[in-house]
Amino acid sequence: MKNGWLVAAGVLSTTASLLHLATIIGGPAWYRFFGAGEELARAAERGSLVPPLITFAIAAILATWALYAFSAAGYVRRLPLMRTALITITCIYLLRAFALLPLIALKPQLVDTFAIVSSIVVLCYGLTYAVGTWLIWPTLRPRTT
Repeated sequence: MKNGWLVAAGVLSTTASLLHLATIIGGPAWYRFFGAGEELARAAERGSLVPPLITFAIAAILATWALYAFSAAGYVRRLPLMRTALITITCIYLLRAFALLPLIALKPQLVDTFAIVSSIVVLCYGLTYAVGTWLIWPTLRPRTT
């Protein structure tokens, strides 16, 4: 059941998770560089716990998504709600990618290089999950007790 697409998806989500953790360590300049917004960067400068808590929560979610990809690829024991999780993860990545389109139409002044690049990146993530999930879909039948 080894699935290279899902292994790649797991590596991508792991990388994103680690980058979020590095941002906590890197501080305000990293929040700015990775597009977290000036408000979050300033809060980090003030020593607020909000930026690292939000960033850690995102890192934990991304790590969980990676775990699901590795599980579906056959490298980790099967996790519960595998089909639901893979579809949800795929949809979230793709929705995040395509969120740029209404932004371009409604508030083009908010669209910068970071918005475009990050949308392309998460589009690649979503497509990787989608192809990997599609390839193993027949094997993802729910367990019966």
